[in-house]
Amino acid sequence: MRYVIIAGTNRPESRTRKIADFYRNTLIIKGIEPEMVFLEGMDLNQRSPELEALEADVLIPAKKLIFILPEYNGSYPGALKTMIDMLDYKKVWQGKKALLTGIATGRAGNLRGLDHLTASLQYLQVVVHPNKIPISQIHTLMDDQGILVDEGTKKTIVRQVDEFISF
Repeated sequence: MRYVIIAGTNRPESRTRKIADFYRNTLIIKGIEPEMVFLEGMDLNQRSPELEALEADVLIPAKKLIFILPEYNGSYPGALKTMIDMLDYKKVWQGKKALLTGIATGRAGNLRGLDHLTASLQYLQVVVHPNKIPISQIHTLMDDQGILVDEGTKKTIVRQVDEFISF
C-alpha cells in the first residue's frame, strides 16, 4: 500500500516540513516507506510537466495520504488548494484515505483548516480518518533545529499513525 505525506505549504524550511519528516520517520519505523510531497518551488498555477509527473508517478498510485496543514488565515494554505484543484480529481483523490494534522503557533492547532480540508476532501470522495490532530503552539514543541521534542505530541502522532495504518 502506497502512502504519501503532503506538507501543505510552499514556504521553504517550514515547521510543516519538519513535522512531515517526523511522520515519515514514524512510518519507516513501522516498515512503511512513504513518498513525500513538498510544494516549495512548484508551479501550481498551471498543469506543468512537474505537476503532471507528481500526479502520475506519486499521487495516482497512492492509496493513503497524510496531510500536514499549517494555519493560514484561519484555514489551510492556498498553495495546497491550488494543487488539489489542478489535479484530476477522479484519478488522484476519489476513493483514497486521508489523515490530517494541523499545526499553528496559536491556540487552536488549525482546527478550522482541518475542518475546511475535510469538507473539500469529502466532496472529492476521500475518506478522512476521524482522528485529526490539532497541534497548537508548535514553536514551543520543537528545539532550535526544528526537531519535535515534546514527548506527549510524539506519542499522540504515533498513536494516530497506528490507527491510520489499520484504517
